[in-house]
Amino acid sequence: MKTGKQLMLQNVIKDNQVVHQILGICSLLAVTNLMSNSLVMGLGLTFSTACSSFTISLIRRLIPNRIRMMIQVLIIASYVILFDIILQAFLPEVSRALGPYVGLIITNCIIMGRAEAYAQKNPPILALLDGLFAGLGYTLVLLLTALVREALGFGTIFGYNINLIGFETWTLMVMPPAAFFLTGTLIWIVNYAELTKHHKDLSSQQLGGGADHD
Repeated sequence: MKTGKQLMLQNVIKDNQVVHQILGICSLLAVTNLMSNSLVMGLGLTFSTACSSFTISLIRRLIPNRIRMMIQVLIIASYVILFDIILQAFLPEVSRALGPYVGLIITNCIIMGRAEAYAQKNPPILALLDGLFAGLGYTLVLLLTALVREALGFGTIFGYNINLIGFETWTLMVMPPAAFFLTGTLIWIVNYAELTKHHKDLSSQQLGGGADHD
């Protein structure tokens, strides 16, 4: 059984839901033109994933296997609706900017994936932590993508002007294709770095084995 630290490293770095499993891409393309929108979307998914994983794990032995996915979707939808109501009440401008994408958190593969892969088989607290860190890993990728898009597309970060030298902003960066290319680049960089590290470790082991043999 994994510890909280292991779950954090697994979901945020080693097996990030976006970078390694290519999940949650649709919302990433839609909302990462601004960091504020990305942060809210990430928090919404984190809240929904953590709470739904906890609830599903809590009642996992009471859910008939043949209808478990229907129950999971119902639980997920309840938390997403709750988050949407809170967002409309306290951040109406952000809610309007995100439009239907908050509601579409229900269809995000990350939530159902964590419910099926982990919450259905593990204790509630670990399921809560698993959902929390999976959401934070998703949020991290959103913010990294939004950082580049907002800085180059608008010359701002979280709405604050950083374009002190007056460089020409890139219209392309505020369009969804920019998120596609940036995310693809990030995925390539991470996988290339991991592959390079793997080859170095393999070479070190081979050299070490040869030295021991001598």
